[in-house]
Amino acid sequence: MASLRVDVLTTFPRAFDGFLDASLLGKARAAGIVEVRVHDLRAWAAEPQRRTDDYAYGGGPGMVLRVEPIVAAVEELRQADGWVGLLTPQAPPLTQPRVQALARRGQLILICGRYEGVDDRVRPLVVDEEISVGDYVLSGGEAAAMVVIDAAARLAPGVVGAAASLQGESHAAGRLSHPQFTRPEEFRGLRAPAVLLSGHHQRVAQWRRAQGLHRTQHLRPDLLVQRGLSNDERALMHQYPPIDTPPPP
Repeated sequence: MASLRVDVLTTFPRAFDGFLDASLLGKARAAGIVEVRVHDLRAWAAEPQRRTDDYAYGGGPGMVLRVEPIVAAVEELRQADGWVGLLTPQAPPLTQPRVQALARRGQLILICGRYEGVDDRVRPLVVDEEISVGDYVLSGGEAAAMVVIDAAARLAPGVVGAAASLQGESHAAGRLSHPQFTRPEEFRGLRAPAVLLSGHHQRVAQWRRAQGLHRTQHLRPDLLVQRGLSNDERALMHQYPPIDTPPPP
């Protein structure tokens, strides 16, 4: 049985073609670890037109997704442990702790907004939480749903081969990840840090932790304001100065 099931409600199901079969997610689905089902919202719309949208009450440009097919779809698909999320730019931006919480749920139902949005009665009737992937507007919730699926699915046990690698990723511990290097040792006058080639595992771990903190301080100081720095972390940062100063975003 899959450790995570995701049901996507969309008026553009073909937008997910290719995405679901690629990379780690495709392997996880093939292995039965993660199950993703994409549903055409029109299947729950009234015949004969199967219309999922209509003009907004009060006038204005654009169309609004209707409440009836969305509620009918959620009520049919939702399992006992089901959780329903509405993709919308109005919600607080998604964070790694929220992704971790989503990954622990048995079933996610993701409602992809479109046009001018969804009938607001959907929220009190079936939505548990609203999700945004950033403070910007997309053409629809499909791309945002893919972000949520990818972020949550890779945390399911058995999806990422080296589970320990998840612990050192950016945002996993409230800081950014450390710089990475591979062959060749030198390229165009730039050399990989000597500590990484030393074979001294404790020093490598300390260096990586310090560099992650330096990068966080330079690129995302807001994260350090939230979590603070321990005396041990300050000592490591002093012991291992930053190797570079990446440009700000």
